Amino acid sequence: MPIEGRARPPRPGRIRAVVTDIDGTLTDVHRRLDPGALIAVRRLEAAGIRVLLATGNVLPIALALHRSLGLTGPIVAENGGVIFWEEAGSGRVRRLCRRAPALAAYRRLRRRGFDLQPLFTDRWRISEVAVEATVPVEALQPHVADLGIRVEGTGYAIHLMERRGGKLPALRRALAPLGLTLADCLSAGDGDNDAQMLGATGWSVSFRSGSPLARAAARYVARRSYSAGFVEALKASRVLAAT
Repeated sequence: MPIEGRARPPRPGRIRAVVTDIDGTLTDVHRRLDPGALIAVRRLEAAGIRVLLATGNVLPIALALHRSLGLTGPIVAENGGVIFWEEAGSGRVRRLCRRAPALAAYRRLRRRGFDLQPLFTDRWRISEVAVEATVPVEALQPHVADLGIRVEGTGYAIHLMERRGGKLPALRRALAPLGLTLADCLSAGDGDNDAQMLGATGWSVSFRSGSPLARAAARYVARRSYSAGFVEALKASRVLAAT
């Protein structure tokens, strides 16, 4: 596991894109968007570094933030179940997972006595089911493994989706049309569902507030938490010049 606040940063110019989670990464402890983090991503875009959102949230919410900030990278939404590419003021959506198997898994878990409550945003999901984080992930996975379902926790919700889902495989697909690879990216995140992505990109950062899995997978762990840690980590990684 990286030592907090210590890491050898990537070579200048090596990072061509930054992939960032939203909740717990661009937000503070109260899940409020942090102006400092939003300024940071605007500065990245101004410097020619594409910013991609990779979130467990639904596409409409991620798209609103993406357009408000003027981001140029694609969006990975629904924990990797959906990809969005901006195209001439509109967009192209690709669904990578089917929702029906996740719904079947949710119904089985309910029958087996788990009191799982869908998130309010679940009504807009097209590739997975997301429920409130009231049950340990490890308690759910054995009940749905034979259905080909993976269960991932974000710290804010639990996601049920086909095994092929997840942020990492979706990110690979999202980058391809841009001529970018995982090695070209810095990824930032704080949840268990970010760990695979953090371990696979050319550089990766997490924060003091990140989950143990996220911190262990990241190349750099910021001393600060949440969005303040995100800004700290960008500066320490030399992707965002210190001011």
